[in-house]
Amino acid sequence: MKMVKSLILGSAAGLVAMSGAQAADLPVKAKAVEYVRICSLYGAGFFYIPGTDTCMKIGGYLRIDTTFNGNVYGGPAWSGDLGQGNRYRDYFASRSRLALTVDTRTATEYGVVRTFGQGNFQFNNFGTANPSALASFPGGASNALNTAGGGYVAVDQIFLQFAGFTFGKSVSAFATPWNGYPGNNNSFLMGGPDYVTGVNNIQYTAQFGNGVSATIGLDDPTQYGRTSLLNLGVAATPAGFALGAVQATAAGANAYGGTHAPDIVGNIRVDQAWGLFQISGAAHLVNASYNILNVGGTPNNLSEISGHPDDKWGGAVMAALQIKNLPTGAGDDIKIDATYSKGMTKAVVATSGTSPNFAMFGSTGLAGGYQSIGFGQTADGVFLPGFITGGLTGDIKLVDAWGIRGAFNHNWDPFWSTSLWGSYGSVRYGGDALDILTAKGQFCASFNFGKVVSADYSCNPDFNFAQVGVVTRWTPVRNLTFSAEVGAFFLDQKFTGSAILTPAAPKPTAVYEFRDQSTVFLNVRAQRNF
Repeated sequence: MKMVKSLILGSAAGLVAMSGAQAADLPVKAKAVEYVRICSLYGAGFFYIPGTDTCMKIGGYLRIDTTFNGNVYGGPAWSGDLGQGNRYRDYFASRSRLALTVDTRTATEYGVVRTFGQGNFQFNNFGTANPSALASFPGGASNALNTAGGGYVAVDQIFLQFAGFTFGKSVSAFATPWNGYPGNNNSFLMGGPDYVTGVNNIQYTAQFGNGVSATIGLDDPTQYGRTSLLNLGVAATPAGFALGAVQATAAGANAYGGTHAPDIVGNIRVDQAWGLFQISGAAHLVNASYNILNVGGTPNNLSEISGHPDDKWGGAVMAALQIKNLPTGAGDDIKIDATYSKGMTKAVVATSGTSPNFAMFGSTGLAGGYQSIGFGQTADGVFLPGFITGGLTGDIKLVDAWGIRGAFNHNWDPFWSTSLWGSYGSVRYGGDALDILTAKGQFCASFNFGKVVSADYSCNPDFNFAQVGVVTRWTPVRNLTFSAEVGAFFLDQKFTGSAILTPAAPKPTAVYEFRDQSTVFLNVRAQRNF
């Protein structure tokens, strides 16, 4: 019996060993491959991130463009070395950019949760060899970012949307869907707001159906809501000026204080098949630093005890209209917007970057004159310390501005299109040049100080501007476009006569005639969207 039991146990052990050996020889079953699935919920290009219910789209564009007689992206020759027309100016400026966008969306019981971001990898020559400008952004004193093999990364928009709210760096609710691009290629069409690169904000949008919506938001004004607040008791020192020089194209110094309040913005919009209509509004706080400042606006040990003018609220309003389905052709449209501001000049004199000041030089027929000059100083407000006009110190006087811009966009056929665009705007300092209690009188008191002027000289810091241009595009294959744009800028300044001025070097101290100025640029571009 013991023998039988031993045989049975031994046989069982042998079978177990054999089965173990056979199992070890069998191939292990591979984990199922999870292929990327197309997500059709949000349009073309979206796919499900494997293992999640989140849809993602990766896109962007590659762009190469060159501007002749202007800055990169079609910036007219309206200031700096280009405005002077000196030997430091570049006859052309070019930029290469790769923009990458990441768009994710997830359906939830509260609606779609969306995140979006765009990073721009780019290189350009930054447009000047003047040593006095090499310490400015983005190269720093070493000018490192525009050397061979250099370049930099910029950020346009980065935001999160949830349940009607938007958080992050996004287009302001004050702006139109086209921002500063109703039909133009260049990034410098003024006359209305341009938040195309985004501003830090919080917004809420309510949809009422039938294409009607309303949005209210709070924008950080630090970068995109301000121009300058001029302390006219301080001497201005534009780049390249020696301390104590008689300024040629500026008055006072920027004396904005820290950011004390967000811009309060909102719009009501109607989007339908025929086009779009929008009304927008914004409120902006203008707040100064101190009454006593160093030359150029930097603080000193007397600044804090010198006091400051009271803060003052300004703002802007805008109306915009787009008309589609024109009888001129399929896809043709007209876009137009009009803006008025008081103490928020960036809403009118706006580009995709900062608001420009204008300083342009040209020829003259004046006997004994060296050249002509036209300039316009952009500001949200001015104050002159020491005058009892609203308190113990000079109060802030807000600057008015208005503008209109638009474009007609026409498709010749599926491959060729043309846009005709233009703008007109005005900046107004209130009051009279001879009334020291007004913005214009205080500006002129600061600007005229120490100057030798002609008998027919008159001071008036008001100015108008106009822009007009045309761009034609050729799209030989889908998402690949070659284009050429010609644009003109006109500065209508209001000074008369002449004066002995000391402009920024390399211009000499000489007699300059005040005269309107203009300039023309050409931009060529190749762009591939993906």
